[in-house]
Amino acid sequence: MGTAKATSKLGKNKYTLLSAAIVGALTLVGCNKTDDTKAADADAQATPTTEASTDVVTIYSSRNEQLIQPLLDKFTEETGTPVELVTDKAPPLMARIEAEGENTPADMLLTVDAGNLWQAGEMGLLQPLGSDVVNTNVPEKYRSSKDLWTGLSLRARTIFYDPAKVDASELSNYADLADPKWKGRLCLRTSQKVYNQSLVASMIEHFGAERTEEIVKGWVENLAAPVFSNDTKLLEAIASGQCEVGIANSYYYGRILEENPDFPVKIFWAGQGSGAEDTGTHVNVSGAGITKNASNPEGARQLIEWLSSDTAQAKYASADKEFPVKEGVDESDLLRSWGSFNQDDINVTIFGQRQAEAVQLMDRAGYQ
Repeated sequence: MGTAKATSKLGKNKYTLLSAAIVGALTLVGCNKTDDTKAADADAQATPTTEASTDVVTIYSSRNEQLIQPLLDKFTEETGTPVELVTDKAPPLMARIEAEGENTPADMLLTVDAGNLWQAGEMGLLQPLGSDVVNTNVPEKYRSSKDLWTGLSLRARTIFYDPAKVDASELSNYADLADPKWKGRLCLRTSQKVYNQSLVASMIEHFGAERTEEIVKGWVENLAAPVFSNDTKLLEAIASGQCEVGIANSYYYGRILEENPDFPVKIFWAGQGSGAEDTGTHVNVSGAGITKNASNPEGARQLIEWLSSDTAQAKYASADKEFPVKEGVDESDLLRSWGSFNQDDINVTIFGQRQAEAVQLMDRAGYQ
């Protein structure tokens, strides 16, 4: 990610507060439709709730700039609305918005994981979206129950394995990876990353804290190596034989395959069976919200609506290797090649609501 930087906004009488104090990081298919219904849906997704804005939209973003910038360039090309991007990791960006208060230049927060989005809402950093377009394009389970943010793309956190050492028939769900048969064979990313916190939060919701803690303790006992700092290193560890199985986000795998189609690791969709712990593959979101003190909320709303449209959703799938959040949008050839899967149908707001509980549970289980 790039380093967060001071930016000025055209047409604004605000300035950015830059202070050394702003460095603390937070710890924290469907039913058949009639032709009339289809036409109404198309009209809803194509019609913005506000007039097109010509003022700059300033985004504080934790997304990879190389991945998101082409989307933003396309938005500007189609609408004439310029976009200014400030990038950093999510916790410092949220701390910065909070510290800048009414003087923030940020109109929009764009970040990964429902846990981060929920936290931004709880901190009072966001205002209601108030968008019928977003409500039409994005299923309710991927949106804030308070209308403070919406998911814009999906990422599946699932199981990956070395096909030379593991037969797919040995695999089933996340809980199974706690079985002693995986002792010395499992790799995990650090529990400090919000992706794993959200996965464990979903398990608490499904199985309760006691059973979830048993599972997490089993994972720790089965580790083949110390936890990894990121999913790419975890996948490379499987490829190198350091471990045989692990949990990672699917888009990291897609990006590796784009560079190396012969990468010797396979994907397995977790939780597809019929057992009590087969709750489907864990799916999270990247998403956005309009900042509480936005100078250009109309432009931010217009951009979020555009990002939920068919055009942008298809680009997410092809460029970012993420799944469209809008139903009915074609996935990329690469994503389709992995096969279909049943998602965990949980509302992603739960990931934020149970985040603190998940962190405490992982600490008790010895998951570093």
